[in-house]
This record gives sequence, structure tokens and C-alpha cells, in this order.
Amino acid sequence: MLTDLLAPFFQLRWLDLVDIGVVAFVIYKVILLVKGTRAMQMLAGLGVVLLTMVLARQLHLVTIHWIIQSFLASLILVIIILFQSDIRKALARMGRGPMLAGSHEAQAATLEEVARSAVTLASRMTGALIVLERRIGLADYVDTGVRLDALVTRELMTTVFHVNTPLHDGAVIISGERLVAARCVLPLSTSSDGSRQVGTRHLAAMGLTEETDAVAVVVSEERGRVSLAVGGKLTQDLDAVALRKKLNELFQVGPKDARRFWRRERKSA
Repeated sequence: MLTDLLAPFFQLRWLDLVDIGVVAFVIYKVILLVKGTRAMQMLAGLGVVLLTMVLARQLHLVTIHWIIQSFLASLILVIIILFQSDIRKALARMGRGPMLAGSHEAQAATLEEVARSAVTLASRMTGALIVLERRIGLADYVDTGVRLDALVTRELMTTVFHVNTPLHDGAVIISGERLVAARCVLPLSTSSDGSRQVGTRHLAAMGLTEETDAVAVVVSEERGRVSLAVGGKLTQDLDAVALRKKLNELFQVGPKDARRFWRRERKSA
């Protein structure tokens, strides 16, 4: 009996293993792309439909099985219709990926602008919450704010978070080198660890990074201090050097990329 069960594994070729590995990798990347978006909820709904079809077949519920089977017959068309906006965003994100970008210099420039903005805002005692997207999409949170789709600069960030502007309340979300939205609403952390010692911005930064792999930079308006949230954990009281170093490490921007950016800055100055 055991030999019969293991027989298919002994017949596997190395090409079959490569085939399985590629499919698993693609599925994994798709899950990362849709996690944190409405598409994830729709995929969960499709999973429920498939489970219902299996149960209907086992229980011989002919009518229910026929209805679901007819629905799934055009599954590809259904997926394209339901996920058209997410498919466009995913393809655009792939087009901005590191294989086509050729260099991390642009990312180094973005991280530098974020670090400069945080330090400037802290010196002015201006509160701020800056979110940097990584692998997991933040489309649902972007939809709660005001879309900007602008290049990340210190001047723009300090203007957005100025207390007299209508966009200062909430978070800005950065994807790649673009500031995609401002005044975004984030989930608050439910963790009791340290929640009494920090404000709402810090709780929002912790809450988002508990649910996604995003990185959040927080500036306290009460103390004028800069903090960094990753994985639901908060690192507080960072100066410009420490913040820049941590951001470069998290986004895997090497010293060579940073030096190229600084050389370009000096030439343009």
C-alpha cells in the first residue's frame, strides 16, 4: 500500500520538480500581490464556491452542483472581470520591478527624501505618518485617502503634513518612487504592548505593519521624535543617520547605490 502511494514520487523527473517549483512561486507571488487588497477577499469567496461545489458533488446535490459548474465554466472571464483593476496594478508593479529597473539608485533617492522629510518635520514639531509599500499591496488603504501620484520630495511631504493643509491628517503611502495617496486611514494596533505610551499615529503604524510587510515612519508632534515601525514593532528616537541606515537595510539598498545618489546630488548642487 505504501509503495503504491509513493510510486508517483519515484517517477518524477527533475523537469517535473522545476515545473512544480515555478507554479508554486507564481502562486506565492500572486498571493503577495493581492494580500491587503479587495482581490484577496474575492479569492476567498471563490474558494468558498469551490468548496461548496465539492460538497454538493459528494452529497449528490445535483442542482447546486450544476449551477456552480456552469458558473466556473467561464472562470477565466470571471476572474478578468472581477480583478481587472488589480491585474493592471500587478502588471504595472511588475514593470517597476528590480529586473527592469536596472538600479536601486532611484529607490535610494526616495528613501533619502523620506529620511530628510522625517527629520525636517521632527525639527518643526509637526506630526507625520509615512508608509512605504514593499511586497504586499496596500490598495485598500490607498482607496481610503486622496490620490496624488507624485514624485516623493521633501518639499511635497512637508507641505502635505503642514497643519493648515487639508491632507495633513492621516498617512501618506509611497509605492516605489511615487507618493500615491495622502490622508489614508490605517488600522490601529490591537496589541497592548506599549500602546499606552504612544499616540494614535504610532498605533496606526504598528497596526498596518502587523497586517502587512510595509514600513512606517512616524514623527511625533508632542516630542519631535522619529520612530520606525516594522512587523508591528516600534523603534523609537531615531536620528537621521540611524533612520537612513535602517531604511536602506529594509529595502536592501547597498552603500554603492547610496554613494551614486550622493555623487549625483553633489554634481547637481
